[in-house]
Amino acid sequence: MATGRNIAVYGAYGHTGRFVAAELRERGYTPLLLGRDQDKLQALAQAFPGSPQRYATVDSPTLLDRALDGVDAVINTAGPFATTAGPVIEAALRAGIPYVDVAAEIEANVDTFTDFAQRAHAARIAVLPAMAFFGGLGDLLVTTAMGDWTSADEAHIAYGLSSWHPTGGTLDSGAVSSQRRGGRCVRYANAQLQYHDETPPTVDWPFPVPLGTRSVISEFTMADVVTIPSHLAIPQVRTYMTTEAASDLLSGDPTAPSAVDDRGRSAQTFIVDVLVRSGGTQRRLSATGQDIYAVSAPLAVEAVDRILTGRTRTTGVASAGAIFDAPDFLDALSAHLTVHTPA
Repeated sequence: MATGRNIAVYGAYGHTGRFVAAELRERGYTPLLLGRDQDKLQALAQAFPGSPQRYATVDSPTLLDRALDGVDAVINTAGPFATTAGPVIEAALRAGIPYVDVAAEIEANVDTFTDFAQRAHAARIAVLPAMAFFGGLGDLLVTTAMGDWTSADEAHIAYGLSSWHPTGGTLDSGAVSSQRRGGRCVRYANAQLQYHDETPPTVDWPFPVPLGTRSVISEFTMADVVTIPSHLAIPQVRTYMTTEAASDLLSGDPTAPSAVDDRGRSAQTFIVDVLVRSGGTQRRLSATGQDIYAVSAPLAVEAVDRILTGRTRTTGVASAGAIFDAPDFLDALSAHLTVHTPA
């Protein structure tokens, strides 16, 4: 168990932030509850008695510096990350502490790699974007599936969600990303992000049992197209989403997730099925679990724990597959994920 470590959670009163704060406390860390809304912070205190709270807005470097004083690391769960990531990373660099976020915003993830790579590397500080269900998990699975391969022709990540009840934060982040790309779609092909106006096709994906073959939207592009190519030589990375889940997300009146157990998880189940191809050979790996928001918490907290205990391969801005031993990381999440090689 971790003792004497204070981990700041920016946006702690948000849906994912609550899961992260609970996971930290369960693992022996002291979650420091940070946020931009003082009323929500005070309300959160009832759920986390004894956890300190600090108010900080991203437009005030002074408040952010005070908020991170005496902190060992910061996990940013507050979107839209186009607004929060840069200022919180700046504050983490000034404080000399690791930064982890759960951003699924492609453009915000690109900004992190572009704007902070040199400075974070020079300072030998870990800055880890997209350490969540989208971006982090797919990267870990693809890296593990690659094994001894140093390159591949293509990687495919198919998301089989039983449903998708998005949080308000998800909807806000999606709106910001859509605005930043002018409403266009995005894909990763020929080793680069490509923005286009084509309608993403619908195809069938052969998920492992018990899900089986399902209709999916091809080029339902997620943060994996940033994390995976950041360290793996794969010129084409494509992500897919089951049509039912996409319909839930894009509904004119989507409903938020509701808890069905004492951990606050929803009834949503998922399978992430990855396939990498090199020449005529392919490798495959899948992970199953419950609640995409809840599982982001152990992903982010395990990452912080490994950074603080020196179990990393590099520093600076890096994705999960680059900075950690991917198979070992997935093994450590066995209480939250079941990873297997499909027949």
